[in-house]
Amino acid sequence: MGIPHFLLIPYPSVGHVNPLMQLSEILATHGCKITFLNTEFNHNRMNTADAGLENSKGPQIKFVTLPDGLGPEDDRKDPKKVIFSIKTRMPHMLPKLIQDINALNVNNNITCIVVTVNMSWALEVGHKLGIKGAVLWPASATSLATCDCIPKLIQDGILDSDGKPIEKKEIQLYPNMPMMDTENFPWCGLDKTVIHHIAQEMQTIKLGEWWLCNTAHNLEPAAFSISSRFLPIGPLMATDSNKSALWQEDTTCLDWLDHQPPQSVIYVAFGSSGVIDHNQLKELALGLDLLNKPFLWVVNSSDNKRVNNSYSDEFHGSKGRIVKWAPQKKILNHPAIACFVSHCGWNSSMEGICSGVPFLCWPLVKDQFVNKSYICDVWKVGLRLDKDENGLVSKEEITKKVEQLFGDEGIKARSLKLKELTLNNVVEDGQSSENLKSFISWAE
Repeated sequence: MGIPHFLLIPYPSVGHVNPLMQLSEILATHGCKITFLNTEFNHNRMNTADAGLENSKGPQIKFVTLPDGLGPEDDRKDPKKVIFSIKTRMPHMLPKLIQDINALNVNNNITCIVVTVNMSWALEVGHKLGIKGAVLWPASATSLATCDCIPKLIQDGILDSDGKPIEKKEIQLYPNMPMMDTENFPWCGLDKTVIHHIAQEMQTIKLGEWWLCNTAHNLEPAAFSISSRFLPIGPLMATDSNKSALWQEDTTCLDWLDHQPPQSVIYVAFGSSGVIDHNQLKELALGLDLLNKPFLWVVNSSDNKRVNNSYSDEFHGSKGRIVKWAPQKKILNHPAIACFVSHCGWNSSMEGICSGVPFLCWPLVKDQFVNKSYICDVWKVGLRLDKDENGLVSKEEITKKVEQLFGDEGIKARSLKLKELTLNNVVEDGQSSENLKSFISWAE
């Protein structure tokens, strides 16, 4: 059999590009050939964040681009705009691109297309050309199962025909899964055209024979009893690749961490798109001040000025360090880190688990709420931060929970045990490693 040649196509956001890039690097170590398709806009961002991108990823990974159909003035933070522009523009251009790639690789044509969610149109293109397809789901397997259940949830009267919950209540999707609040389904808060897009997407991704999940069987066993398509191949962050693909990282914070005592630093980060309002930022800043412990806080650029300028008279931050974007995996694995105040996005959750660091859970949107349930109620490696009657996580709540976590030896021990169990999946002969080998053999 020949060497598989994968065409990888991520939806152009950090939470999709990074895990697919990690998968490409793992596939390359198995001798596979990779062509990685970015939007032109994202490719330019990646080259800025990682100068010499082509050279740094090695000869087996080549980069190609297509336009996303948006102009320089368009807001690429608006998922609806990006999704529908790409769906209108790219499907017509992909067959020619595949033809050009194959012309350069006469003896090693593309054998398999792997997409992340929102890019399933590429599986249709591949299907017509006789190319195998698979999906990498960038969130938890539980959230994949939830999205796959939209028709059933409508049929059972839990959702209306537009995918909105008919009443607020807790349901259990399948036995042994955490309870879910109907208001916290992954698509809640999105408008109905996007919800219909997700339902359609779940049908189209059935053209992908495998639904690859960046998770491990021990983390969400119930999800894998649902469908034989689900294939856990994670944690993908167990590779050497540390760099975020799209944003420039401030690595000076690692030197600062080197000067902090072991297990003393509170690490605070809300992901690439987490937005917190002004009053909540203020409470968080004052809570960190009150704790009088060293902290490292990642504040994306739009919030950065607000933290430093809006109430500099109240917020001293003298024991802490604030950065715009950080090498999160390296930080979480640093011996100075004591706990992770996180929005519980799936990539961050996996990185926290793989570093054995206890969590303080502060979910903001979508699947982050069910991830919090796993962290606090199932795996028991973190504590939840609760909101007060004004809908804020107060400075008192922050200080109370941090102190509680610092003193909880049980959570620390469980965090280290879960790290060991999860990383065992990606050692030689581990379950995820074996699944990945089967997938590569299938793709030849």
